[in-house]
Amino acid sequence: MDRQTRSLLAHADHPIAAPLDDFSVDRLLARAVVRGDAHILDLGCGEGAWLLRVLRRHPGVTAEGVDVSAGALERARHRSEEADVAERLTLHRTEAASFTAEHPFDVVLSVGATHAFGGLLPTLDAARKQLAPGGTVLVGDAYWEREPSPWARETLGEYEDLAGTVEKVTADGWTPVYAHLSTRHELDDYEWNWTGSLSRWALDHPEHPDSAEALRAATQHRDEWLHDYRESFGFVCLLLRRTTE
Repeated sequence: MDRQTRSLLAHADHPIAAPLDDFSVDRLLARAVVRGDAHILDLGCGEGAWLLRVLRRHPGVTAEGVDVSAGALERARHRSEEADVAERLTLHRTEAASFTAEHPFDVVLSVGATHAFGGLLPTLDAARKQLAPGGTVLVGDAYWEREPSPWARETLGEYEDLAGTVEKVTADGWTPVYAHLSTRHELDDYEWNWTGSLSRWALDHPEHPDSAEALRAATQHRDEWLHDYRESFGFVCLLLRRTTE
């Protein structure tokens, strides 16, 4: 099973694709989108859950989403038609790190997609190139709440702690104007949804050639989470402005 298909199945019940609940998503978007005619870009949009939420609530907003997954983009397109916002949403199937637009955006999002750019600072560099003067970036990435196990650090990444993450961002020329730290409930709910959705699909489709592999992947992910990184892994969403234009 390819990574994109597995991700679609694992996020079936949690299309935000990051450890945040509905209230947290709404609060972050309310802080980020302050103009009723804003142009918004999501780099690594997946199924477009963030963009669709904005478009439903702001009839003057236009949005563009970028992702490599044809399946995710098709779901985004279908749901935008159901919500009657398709004419205000443009979707691009391409690598987010290489995407370029002909016009700047008031808000650039990239939540849980920094791996596509090679880390947090490269993600912010890509966002900066798309950002209008005075615009806002909403980025979500992992950090270490406490010292991780050697396995977690080697496998999940060389993240900083929260203070180090913020210092790295500010040294790169950004000023945080708001932030959200995912709660233990949000983190656990995300993992239970990820492993549970994939497991349920496997159990419901025992004759599918990918069923056994999907169940093994869900089991392995759950075991690694519970034994290796649950107590150390954190997730922060930062609302950022350029310190100097």
